[in-house]
Amino acid sequence: MNTTSPSADRNLITIGSVIITLGIIFGDIGTSPLYVMKAIIGIHTIEKDIVLGAVSCVFYTLTIQTTIKYVLITIRADNHGEGGIFSLYSLLKRLRRQWLLIPAILGGCALLADSIITPSISIASAVEGVKVYYPALNQIYVVIAILAVLFFIQQFGSQVIGKSFGPVMLIWFLMLGILGAVALAGNLSILQALNPVYAVRLLQVHPEGFFVLGFVFLCTTGAEALYSDLGHCGMKNIQVSWIFVKLMLLLNYFGQGAYLLNHQGMTLSGISGDVNNPGNPFYLLMPDWFLPLGIIIATLAAVIASQALIAGAFSLISEAVRLNLWPRISVKYPTTLRGQVYIPSVNWLLFAGCVFVMLHFKKSSEMEAAYGLAIVLCMLMTTILLVTYMRMKRISMIWIGLFLAIYLTIELSFFIANIAKFSHGGYVSLFIAGCIASVMFLWYFGKRITSAYNDLVPISDYIDVLKDLSNDESMSKYSSHLVYLTNSPNKKLIDSKIIFSILKRRPKRADVYWLLHLHVTDQPYQSDYKVTFIEKDTIIRVDFYLGFKITQRVNLLFREVVENLVASKELNVVSKYKSLQEHHIQADFKYVLIGKIISYDSNLPWYESLIVSAYSFIKKISLSDGKAFGLDAHSVKVEDFPITIHPANISLNRL
Repeated sequence: MNTTSPSADRNLITIGSVIITLGIIFGDIGTSPLYVMKAIIGIHTIEKDIVLGAVSCVFYTLTIQTTIKYVLITIRADNHGEGGIFSLYSLLKRLRRQWLLIPAILGGCALLADSIITPSISIASAVEGVKVYYPALNQIYVVIAILAVLFFIQQFGSQVIGKSFGPVMLIWFLMLGILGAVALAGNLSILQALNPVYAVRLLQVHPEGFFVLGFVFLCTTGAEALYSDLGHCGMKNIQVSWIFVKLMLLLNYFGQGAYLLNHQGMTLSGISGDVNNPGNPFYLLMPDWFLPLGIIIATLAAVIASQALIAGAFSLISEAVRLNLWPRISVKYPTTLRGQVYIPSVNWLLFAGCVFVMLHFKKSSEMEAAYGLAIVLCMLMTTILLVTYMRMKRISMIWIGLFLAIYLTIELSFFIANIAKFSHGGYVSLFIAGCIASVMFLWYFGKRITSAYNDLVPISDYIDVLKDLSNDESMSKYSSHLVYLTNSPNKKLIDSKIIFSILKRRPKRADVYWLLHLHVTDQPYQSDYKVTFIEKDTIIRVDFYLGFKITQRVNLLFREVVENLVASKELNVVSKYKSLQEHHIQADFKYVLIGKIISYDSNLPWYESLIVSAYSFIKKISLSDGKAFGLDAHSVKVEDFPITIHPANISLNRL
């Protein structure tokens, strides 16, 4: 059995592994100081209680939500070293509770929506620092240009550029800590924010009241991405790195707070001297001589944060395909790194989404309303799945109840505060997540409806006729080796559509009939197979057991099985044609893929008819099974098999 992850030593802690973790894991949450304090203060007058309350809220949010929930608890819910909401769902599938699909899909779609908004707000926030030198600069086109380059290079993979991610993020975090420490030394009274009373008081003194939590939440939006990237670096590296990351983040937040306390009674616009371009506390910490370099480092950090989320979106969609939650699409492998994928359609859809967000909101301050709503929804869904996981692990109900009470209270509060921003831009993130979720639900249930009517018959009833057909020299061979993909998990049963294809549509004589079945397992990188000789030298079945992170390249998988059987002398693939046999020419293989179409005679309920129609449309515009499985067009025959669901009752009277 092969169940290893991409990095067998991912939990080995070294200086190098910690630096790599900085670049892969903490890009999203690490760039939050660019916009959190700016969003909380907004256009309002800087007041002591608001500043202390803001910093206090950030401190306890990073501690309770990010540190305790994610870094200490959630990443322990790993699926053989892999994390993320789909990995967690795959782990829970064995419970056979259908309702778990709902939080899994909603959470996954919310995270994908974040992959569109994060690059826009992070890069826009970084680029806006240039306005100190060029106030009239229209940053929209600068941001779009950076996004275009970022998405263009995805096709080449991030193996080369990825080597610089860790060192750049190390410089970024050190910059955060040093800038914050210098400002903090100028006004140590900001340390009063450690008193949680100020966090509660913020909800009373801030002009937006309770709903200011929507902006506070922005400081922890990268926590869900942290869990999704667990498999890249491992739990121990994340936990050790987080100590450094959190310290640097807090130094910067406290430093921004100290700076703002020194400017009480003013507004950010008043500090910057430009009503149209309020100052950003993050950049205001920097001395003038350092500002150009600071802007460059911030932009690089924002690009790295975006790159991590884009790569995460590719992984998320590829997992969804193998979990039957997304239609088959073209997947490419730009580098030799295991697990790294590039999905062209997703790449350019993300780019189009980022451009739309940038053109729609124009500046980062306007995106803050859209940002956060999707992620808090994802966090809520993770909490629900995590509680189910705890019950599966038989953790005491007292601890489960305490966990649920604390985090439902916190996350529902954040959700309510964020939903209040719906009309100010939150609708964008929910619209994006909703569109993605609609495709997932339609695909899953459409496939489920059609699969439910997949008739299976005992293969033992057809062994003799298949043997006779194979030996019938009065009929020309259709192919020496004929390969079918079967949906039957039971080796004693076979799809009636395969029997129909071999015996009735056009009798297909072959030397060997192969039946291949793909089992998607909850172990991410499992890649095993089992061969069953149903009828020696005539009917052979191969069951593949593939983890949900293994690409289903049937051509490569089947080729390896055949080579192994030949090497062990269990199979002879030399052609049986005499002229070719003398020269030891290998026999030909042909795949037959059978697609199901709904017969016009079907009588479906209106809602099932709607789902099946949408499913059929999505399937028509998605990648064909032949291309998805990596099969050469010349060796594939595609057939349609009509299925009749709930046939209409027709009675005739003979005259």
